[in-house]
Amino acid sequence: MILIAHNIRSLHNVGSLFRSADAFGVEKMYLTGYTGTPPRNEIHKTALGSEDHIPWEYREDVISVLHELRTSGYLLAGLETGKQTIPIQTFHSDRSIALFLGSEVTGIDPTFFSELDLFLSIPMTGRKQSLNVSVAAGIALFVLSTKT
Repeated sequence: MILIAHNIRSLHNVGSLFRSADAFGVEKMYLTGYTGTPPRNEIHKTALGSEDHIPWEYREDVISVLHELRTSGYLLAGLETGKQTIPIQTFHSDRSIALFLGSEVTGIDPTFFSELDLFLSIPMTGRKQSLNVSVAAGIALFVLSTKT
């Protein structure tokens, strides 16, 4: 499984993504757009050293990353909310997954929708109907890692 963190503004969220990636066997992380990169104290504070164990690469241009992953056979899945999503607990694929995360505030930019194969969502019963990006990613990585 690959994790793509695009335009994540909080360095603490980036650190938390590294920690979850380490916990659930992510093979590589791509930090794209304006997402911050190690070494940063704010990332280390929540990553607790996992940023040293997970292979990662910074790429400003996320489209080239998506094209490379698709060519390598990855299924490109966005983690999003909305009506055109597949509840993550019902999803199954035999292909390796690249999970795409968008901005904490606005989610995945609609200009990238056509680049992704599908969208997964975490069903919620509360009023807010959204989670912090690092919390949502942790849940998604857990669910996806149990389906392999």
